[in-house]
Amino acid sequence: MAEKLRDLSQPIDVTLLDATVAAFYGTGSKEERSAADQILRDLQNNPDMWLQVVHILQNSQNLNTKFFALQLLSEEIFDFSRGEMTQQKIKELKSSLNSRILLFNFVTKFSLLFSEFRLIHELCLYVLSATQRPELIRATLATLHAFLSWIPVGFIFESPLLETLLKFFPVAAYRNLTLQCLTEVAALQFGDFYNMQYVKMYTIFMVQLQNHMRILEITQENKVALLMGLEYLIGISYVDDTEVFKVCLDYWNVFVLELFEAHNQMEPAAAVSMMGLQAQMVPGIVDGMGTAVQQRRQLYSGPLSKLRMLMICRMAKPEEVLIVEDENGNIVRETMKDNDVLVQYKIMRETLIYLSHLDHEDTEQQMLKKLSKQLNGEDWSWNNLNTLCWAIGSISGSMVEEQENRFLVMVIRDLLNLCEITKGKDNKAVIASNIMYVVGQYPRFLRAHWKFLKTVVNKLFEFMHEMHPGVQDMACDTFLKIVQKCKRKFVTQQVGENEPFVSELLSNLATTIADLEPHQIHTFYESVGHMIQAESDNAKRDEYLKRLMSLPNQKWAEIIGQASQSIDILKNQDVIRSVLNILQTNTSVASSLGPHFFPQISLIFLDMLTVYRMYSELVSSTIAEGGPFASRTSFVKLLRSVKRETLKLIETFVDKAEDLPHIGKQFVPPMMDPVLGDYARNVPDARESEVLSLFATIINKYKGEMLEDVPRIFEAVFQCTLEMITKNFEDYPEHRLKFFSLLRAIGTHCFPALIQLSSQQLKLVIDSINWAFRHTERNIAETGLSLLLEILKNFQTSGFQNQFYKTYFLTIEQEIFAVLTDTFHKPGFKLHVLVLQHLFCVVDGLTEPLWDATSVPYQYTDNAMFVRDYTIKLLGTSFPNMTATEVTKFVDGLLSSKHDLPSFKNHIRDFLVQSKEFSAQDNKDLYAEEAAAQRERERQRMLAIPGLIAPSELQDDMVDS
Repeated sequence: MAEKLRDLSQPIDVTLLDATVAAFYGTGSKEERSAADQILRDLQNNPDMWLQVVHILQNSQNLNTKFFALQLLSEEIFDFSRGEMTQQKIKELKSSLNSRILLFNFVTKFSLLFSEFRLIHELCLYVLSATQRPELIRATLATLHAFLSWIPVGFIFESPLLETLLKFFPVAAYRNLTLQCLTEVAALQFGDFYNMQYVKMYTIFMVQLQNHMRILEITQENKVALLMGLEYLIGISYVDDTEVFKVCLDYWNVFVLELFEAHNQMEPAAAVSMMGLQAQMVPGIVDGMGTAVQQRRQLYSGPLSKLRMLMICRMAKPEEVLIVEDENGNIVRETMKDNDVLVQYKIMRETLIYLSHLDHEDTEQQMLKKLSKQLNGEDWSWNNLNTLCWAIGSISGSMVEEQENRFLVMVIRDLLNLCEITKGKDNKAVIASNIMYVVGQYPRFLRAHWKFLKTVVNKLFEFMHEMHPGVQDMACDTFLKIVQKCKRKFVTQQVGENEPFVSELLSNLATTIADLEPHQIHTFYESVGHMIQAESDNAKRDEYLKRLMSLPNQKWAEIIGQASQSIDILKNQDVIRSVLNILQTNTSVASSLGPHFFPQISLIFLDMLTVYRMYSELVSSTIAEGGPFASRTSFVKLLRSVKRETLKLIETFVDKAEDLPHIGKQFVPPMMDPVLGDYARNVPDARESEVLSLFATIINKYKGEMLEDVPRIFEAVFQCTLEMITKNFEDYPEHRLKFFSLLRAIGTHCFPALIQLSSQQLKLVIDSINWAFRHTERNIAETGLSLLLEILKNFQTSGFQNQFYKTYFLTIEQEIFAVLTDTFHKPGFKLHVLVLQHLFCVVDGLTEPLWDATSVPYQYTDNAMFVRDYTIKLLGTSFPNMTATEVTKFVDGLLSSKHDLPSFKNHIRDFLVQSKEFSAQDNKDLYAEEAAAQRERERQRMLAIPGLIAPSELQDDMVDS
């Protein structure tokens, strides 16, 4: 057998070789393994053995035999150190193979060798992607290194090979071998065709080396190399390749953050020094660490300055900007948000804010210099102006107020001048978009400079007449944004003005909104509502509201007047659209004006209910005559839109009436029949889900005062809605969530009404709650669980706790454990835990047994013992793969930790994560509370850094007096 294998004058017997390799790796006797080892060594030492490699790779059925062949190839053919092939042969071989791949003109002499490379390449890639064995990965990387400099370049750059190597580079166990492979690739010379792959290699290398940059800061020679590397990376960051830029951006973000944090930590010490206090109070900081930080900032000042320009030139588009350049070079309104761009903007904005804090002066000067080049035409282009203005807007709040004021005065002045001198509709649209974005980001500046604020708002009014797609939308959105932050400025008579701005605006209202679409008018009215809400004088506020609503009220009075002559006028579709538009305008003002909208809603309320009743009857009769299909006709949809908007208007007013909580209660009685009665009488397809949310809002607002009305509400909506939504989990999705929100409002604020229900009705309520938290729709399930928790707590202190828990305790526990251990309901984990904790704790306070003495043979001494045994049996049935000891240990852990919520929660979570059902899944939902706490810590960190959360995004009651 051995002699047959050693005879290489003919193709080797691959079957015999497979058997020999198997014997070497097998579990046979020591003598068999020793003999196989000797044969394989002899074959390795045979200089002609490499010629058999292709034959072995093509015919072997043993993976270890193929690796043996690869080793032969790497040792005999590709080992430079042996010097057995002349340089001329090396050059001929590489040139021949590369040219033949490109020209597909192989000569017979090299065809076998090319086939070798293909097989080796495929095998190595397969092993690296499929195995987890470290020794096998290292052997494969070593084999790759041996022949990387020989294989045709297509195998390297036109396959996943590079990406695979770069994936292994960060792993410490494979880093050296991977680095050797990448070094071989880096040494290849073949022109510019694969330059982008080298760019990716370089950027990923720089990211990996980032943690060791401080080492390069020690000697002057290393500093030169370090700065040169940063220069290269800045140049690479300008390459027009999205993936390359993302890698570079991640690097710059971490790099700048590290410099900023070191700088930020020194700020208090610097302040101590500036105040003239003794440096001994902070020993070593000012003179030691402070000096080191300053030296590092000085070292990187050049690259940081260039990096600021990079961020300015490549700034991504913010979400607020609606006007974009399409693929044909036209300026159009954006139709779809690009989430990747929004994520990129967030990272770039954060990076630029850190850069701004490191040197405000350089940031300001670079931006102003680039803006001046836009103004004189030297650097004018849509993209250049866009990225510059997005960058200017992105650093809002990062400067001290004095510097920000100086900076913004020059920016807004130049942008307004640019708008005046530039010709062309598209050009003006781009400039207008940028003006609106920038001014919307700096409310603090506008509040401090009335003339600029007035100029900007009047400019927005001009843009509202500009018919270019997107300009009017952005003008209205920006107007709302500015008014929300500067509203008091508009109701105060400013120096040099004859009247408050809001009065002047109302005088010219018809002209200002003449060219706006209905949805834009609604935004405009909402903005003016915010202005009027800031007026503290009741008489003036009511006068402003009357003037604001004069146009829609005139139209409303006209329609109602015509309807009194002929009711059929309300069936005209144009009239229906006008009614809808008027109601939407009222809703917009109610949302911003709050309780001060009372005079206006009182004016139209009864007529509005009359129209609602008429349209309800019209919808019902149309559906009754035309069947279910009639509910989908445009006429019925329009009628129902009016009904929904009526309900939305009332709900908005009730919800916003914070300062005068009882002012809307008088509107409830007139609604009982037109709204509730209509809901009960209608066919399911004609019932408006907004009825449910309206009464949920009313109960949440007036709480116990609605107790007497709950039976009427319950009677009108409960049974009929439940029949609609319990047939399956899909039909009537809007009714589902709103129904359970209404139930929760009743359970929280009008609990006595639930106690008064009959046992059959209460069972229906509990069953519906169980059905809700079994729902796979997250919002519905969480609403059901929250409602259940409220009811359980209320029953605990109601005096009826023994009867209630005796009836429902075991059912609720069983249902909660069912969803807790179901991987589809992981988002409800927090509430599952709270319900279970409540159940286990409430047991101790019950005075009547939870078990049925007639069906339970063993008489328990207390409820706690019964619940323990019941839970063990319940979980033992649910988890048949767990032993009785494991289940018992888990249940005992629950009972012992029930008074300590964190321990109780962790005990349940550990049990779930270790279970078979959860172990193979992403269990992040089980850690949602911890993730929320981490997000809050991150928000607090961001709040501590000026500008990191934009002033326009801060949800505060900003003082603008």
